[in-house]
Amino acid sequence: MEIQSIKNRFGIIGNSPALNYALQVAVQVSNTDLTVLINGESGVGKEVFSQIIHSLSPRKHNPFIAVNCGAIPEGTIDSELFGHEKGSFTGAADSRKGYFETVNGGTIFLDEIGELPLGTQARLLRVLETGEYIRVGSSKVQKTDVRIIAATNKDLLQLVQVGKFREDLYYRLSTVPIRVPSLHDRSEDIHLLFRKFAADFADKYKTAPVQLNEEAKQLLINYPWPGNVRELKNIAEQISVLSQEKLITANDLNKFLQPYSNNRLPVLASANGKSHEFANEREILYKLFFDMKKDVTELKRMFLDVLQNPNLVSQNPSFINDLKELKDSDNIQTGMGQPVLQSSQPVIMNNDIQDHVEVEESLNIVDKERELIIKALKKHKSKRKDAALDLGISERTLYRKLKEYDIED
Repeated sequence: MEIQSIKNRFGIIGNSPALNYALQVAVQVSNTDLTVLINGESGVGKEVFSQIIHSLSPRKHNPFIAVNCGAIPEGTIDSELFGHEKGSFTGAADSRKGYFETVNGGTIFLDEIGELPLGTQARLLRVLETGEYIRVGSSKVQKTDVRIIAATNKDLLQLVQVGKFREDLYYRLSTVPIRVPSLHDRSEDIHLLFRKFAADFADKYKTAPVQLNEEAKQLLINYPWPGNVRELKNIAEQISVLSQEKLITANDLNKFLQPYSNNRLPVLASANGKSHEFANEREILYKLFFDMKKDVTELKRMFLDVLQNPNLVSQNPSFINDLKELKDSDNIQTGMGQPVLQSSQPVIMNNDIQDHVEVEESLNIVDKERELIIKALKKHKSKRKDAALDLGISERTLYRKLKEYDIED
């Protein structure tokens, strides 16, 4: 089947080579029963690719279901996927079929596959390898014939390296990988998509379609589009409804675009001082490492000042207190595992001290993530919702990590 006919059928707009290649792979793999892993940023339209594969496959007349793994609580996701027996857990008043039973013969699209708990990953691996599963609370092995298409906006190999995703499951899922390009990698399609959305909303709201002048077009193309096609569609609708003029200038367009930073590092604060939420857990750790590095550097500087000028302590009584406060703020330790300062008593320097003091800092990601979660819970007085919002993660993810790190809140 021609790529253009696929685009027309599923409403796909764009002519970028990366998009065409992804569609070509989807068409070629549709006639097989191979497992497919769709990679791409949030908002690029990964679910559409799963629908394309199913609709062109021999299973097209059988059920298709899309499951958002990140939206199902950890305690119930096994029941949702594999079903449960009556009385298997609190609230299980009746037996229930899971998706792998109800969609037998069809296709299951598992979106946000990286959010699956490790226990559920083991169950899913068994389905992929043998087609077998067991309901929650049962010992009876059941068979299913389901094609699995998975999708993620995360780097699963990175999750494998930190122990959050099974390596064997990753290689079973990625039999055929499809990379859906982000919008900033499809710059030639951005204005084309905007025109299509603007025309659709003009028809919906019975108004004339908005148009962009040349400066506005360049601004539209150069904007990074972190929300991808979904964000572009929202912007087109806002302009169509709220703009008084139908010819949009760059200044007009700027009012609807979100401010962004040109660098790729986490942005800790905006110009007006309001803090931004972190995009993911990796950025939380980046912030922690940056803060720790700053404090360690300051601590080293203060020690060197004392080494170069031993009279500094007696001349400045508050110096020791400053050191102690810095130590207490981040619990910085020496390589021997003991606190740098244990009291506010004067520090006696002698001639045997080396020319520099080297302070080792622990860079274990798990330890730092656990420490940051504990700080957030203390800050918000054990209110999980507020702590999760401050950390930039979902409340479900926070709950999982509390169990994983054995944190009592």
